[in-house]
Amino acid sequence: MIQEKIILGIDPGTTIMGFGIISVKGNKMEMISIHELILKKYPNHETKLKYIFDKTLALIDEFHPNEVALEAPFFGKNVQSMLKLGRAQGVAMAASLYRNIPITEYSPKKVKMAITGNGNASKEQVAGMLQNLLNLKEFSTKYLDASDGLAVAVCHHFNSGNVGTDKNYKGWASFLKQNPDRIK
Repeated sequence: MIQEKIILGIDPGTTIMGFGIISVKGNKMEMISIHELILKKYPNHETKLKYIFDKTLALIDEFHPNEVALEAPFFGKNVQSMLKLGRAQGVAMAASLYRNIPITEYSPKKVKMAITGNGNASKEQVAGMLQNLLNLKEFSTKYLDASDGLAVAVCHHFNSGNVGTDKNYKGWASFLKQNPDRIK
């Protein structure tokens, strides 16, 4: 009997955060759900982080993923934006680790390369390819952050077993072991 694997993909953000959930049975992959958290309406960064944590836990509790894949923050010129994005990613990671779900990070280029074959593909190209890969009849490119979360989940499926340079954590112990510089 072929076992099902559920993968939750997360595209961290502090304005909009995208989530995509896929089911994999053998070579068959299908989308279960896709979400966008609209965080603009929250009054401060701390409230946004709490909502990200709560929503990530709620998705884990509802869909019971076997693994979580996150897009790693890219290096930009605005240090404050990077700090906020890193916090959003950290909160999603903490929620996953809190439920003992293994997590893996992928660079944006690696996600785009896995989906389209081009590490510099546009969000629209990624969404279009996801529509083909998952055989989705109707798929709106209106929600590109959500489709980015879905792309991270699909990238993780394509890279299962191939950890490479991306970081993979099986729980708090492995996270701390691989990130001793984060312990204060």
